[in-house]
Amino acid sequence: MASLLALFGLWAVVAIFTDAELLPPPGQVFHRISTEAVSGELLFHCTITLGRVFAAFILAMGVGIFIGLVMGLQTTVGRFFDPWLLFILNLPALVVIILCYLWVGLNEVAAVLAVAINKIPNVAVTLREGAKALNRNLMEMAHSYRLSRRVILKEVIWPQLTPFIAAAARSGLALVWKIVLVVELLGRSNGVGFQLHLFFQLFDITGILAYSITFIVVIWLIEYGAIRPWERHVNQWRVN
Repeated sequence: MASLLALFGLWAVVAIFTDAELLPPPGQVFHRISTEAVSGELLFHCTITLGRVFAAFILAMGVGIFIGLVMGLQTTVGRFFDPWLLFILNLPALVVIILCYLWVGLNEVAAVLAVAINKIPNVAVTLREGAKALNRNLMEMAHSYRLSRRVILKEVIWPQLTPFIAAAARSGLALVWKIVLVVELLGRSNGVGFQLHLFFQLFDITGILAYSITFIVVIWLIEYGAIRPWERHVNQWRVN
């Protein structure tokens, strides 16, 4: 809280010496947030964007974890598909978004797919490294006791991968919502990205900051209310 107060205090001080049209003070931005919230516009557009973020995030995490595990556990498969992964990883997000809109159409499927494709390689790379870092001694012991694949996955592999999954989820959430804004700006008629594009055309910096700060707070709530508690829960075995 002290850090956030210092940040807003610095913002307020800088705003005093800056044109209010270029950098509105915090009070003006918070008043705009209140106004947009009362009108219902803020809740509507944030909900739309949040739905797209969750859909793309779940798709990217599911596919990315599967690809990363296969590439990390199967050396031959990993070597063969590594150039593919690097190609998609370095493909500009804007290119992916444009191609999805051209191939699939200006619809929700294309929007979610474009975001997921941009995130899948990052998740896959993180989980691939996690799979490579698995304790081979534990794996050999599990096989020597002839444990089933389900038990090995649940009791041996999964606990060791949770830090990598948490890291992929945390970075993924931040990346996904930023790409969603670009997707909405280019081809959607609602959402936070659409509103930012509208405010940009009107040179409305107060509106841009109001919607941006609101959605950052939403992501913070998800981070501290869901991701970090889950990470602590699944890592209890390390402490015990």
